[in-house]
Amino acid sequence: QMWEEAIALGKELAEQYENEMFDYEQLSELLRKQAQFYENIVKVIRPKPDYFAVGYYGQGFPTFIRNKVFIYRGKEYERREDFEARLLTQFPNAEKMKTTSPPGDDIKTSSGQYIQCFTVKPKLDLPSKFHRPVSEQIVSFYRVNEVQRFEYSRPVRKGEKNPDNEFANMWIERTIYVTAYKLPGILRWFEVKSVFMVEISPLENAIETMQLTNDKINNMVQQHLNDPNLPINPLSMLLNGIVDPAVMGGFANYEKAFFTEKYMHEHPEDHDKIEKLKDLIAWQIPFLAEGIRIHGEKVTEALRPFHERMEACFRQLKDKVEKQYGVRAILSSLDERRGSRPRSMVRSFTMPSSSRPLSVASVSSLSSDSTPSRPGSDGFVLEPLLPKKMHSRSQDKLDKDDLDRDKKEKKKEKRNSKHQEIFDKEFKSTDISLQQAEAVILSETISPLRPQRPKSQVLNVMSSERRFSVSPGPPSCQLTPPPITPRTKLAFSIQPNLELNGMSSSDIPDVPPPLPLKGSTADYGNLMESQDLISPTTSPPAHQRVSP
Repeated sequence: QMWEEAIALGKELAEQYENEMFDYEQLSELLRKQAQFYENIVKVIRPKPDYFAVGYYGQGFPTFIRNKVFIYRGKEYERREDFEARLLTQFPNAEKMKTTSPPGDDIKTSSGQYIQCFTVKPKLDLPSKFHRPVSEQIVSFYRVNEVQRFEYSRPVRKGEKNPDNEFANMWIERTIYVTAYKLPGILRWFEVKSVFMVEISPLENAIETMQLTNDKINNMVQQHLNDPNLPINPLSMLLNGIVDPAVMGGFANYEKAFFTEKYMHEHPEDHDKIEKLKDLIAWQIPFLAEGIRIHGEKVTEALRPFHERMEACFRQLKDKVEKQYGVRAILSSLDERRGSRPRSMVRSFTMPSSSRPLSVASVSSLSSDSTPSRPGSDGFVLEPLLPKKMHSRSQDKLDKDDLDRDKKEKKKEKRNSKHQEIFDKEFKSTDISLQQAEAVILSETISPLRPQRPKSQVLNVMSSERRFSVSPGPPSCQLTPPPITPRTKLAFSIQPNLELNGMSSSDIPDVPPPLPLKGSTADYGNLMESQDLISPTTSPPAHQRVSP
């Protein structure tokens, strides 16, 4: 179940499959496995094994373990008693030590075998990629895996014993063990390479205890928010143990020990630590409020009296803490510390399309004209995800634009078909040597108001027929062209000193054949050359009118 390690290996394989072997079938299968691993990390609860420190003392042990300490990783749900029994079966003549303090030289130099075993706590060492608060389900893996530092805390009393408050003089003697390699590794146990000891003052111990309690409440609240089907009993025990002062005493003992004038006068250097402890006490209230709210939603009728008593105790505690240490905001704190996706984000992903807001790009594209923004996108219709009201307005605009565009297209096709008829008659009846040429260079300037010509009506040079032609339009049944009202002068000019398929400009007749007059300024807007060749009132000669 070490899915994090499997994902790291999978990424190495994916690099080979994608960029070296180009085996996309294996790559797709591997990516599906990785997706399942990520889902398991978030949803599957993995058991946390315990770690044990084992010391082998005495000359009776083999040299590779003699007078050395090792850190063992226990099996799933294995208790210390079961581990010790399994360990002693390997050394039936060994004697189990009853203390956790390091032994003296008399035991180390004796000829017997002495085994010392106790539980140690792994020290969390988060990877550098977790630079912001993340879900406890993700962090929990690194609490018991990829660990190299372990600690064992032993309470020590200094000074006079205070029968009223044991926290005032309770020091913590903490021993840190550092192994040769991270656990788990190739083995389930590694030798301890360095050991050092630190002392924790009573006030520092109180700060650490309050921090751990707050984290525990927050983590359990987060688990219930992520999985509503979790059992409620662990949450009930945790909340009741903190809220009800008859169970554990709460933080009242810290107030008696450290928040007095006597302690502040004797330890002026601890002023900042006392303020930190007060802040942690104040932060516990919003965490407890969230936990009691969840407990109230999931509690059964049989436990309803228990919940009501817990609520009454919490109200008293809340009034007291907020009066003495201030109020802390719950929403920003929980949302910041909760590593899961914010609820607003989840709601946006699951929102129906009819009520989903439109993106900025979609709004801007709809507000422009209805022509496609990319070539080749004809026929690709996007259905905007707008609310009903906005959708109807946009659709009306699109329908109106489509209707206007269709009218313009029909009018242009009709006009071009008439021009085509006149164009063909003129070129078929005129016997000029220009027909031998394969290309004619036209000098033309297009008006900026000219609409975009459809692809089906673009002029093409037909070398086989040696004439201009357009895509076939509807046949005309008229024998004579209808009268045309000219709006502009039209002329074509062949550029001087230009040879067309070997013909020089001197071989070409001086006067080109007359061309049909266009009915709109949008076709040939402002041709300025040789405009005196054609009169705007000139109609085609009678002998050139040929039936199609």
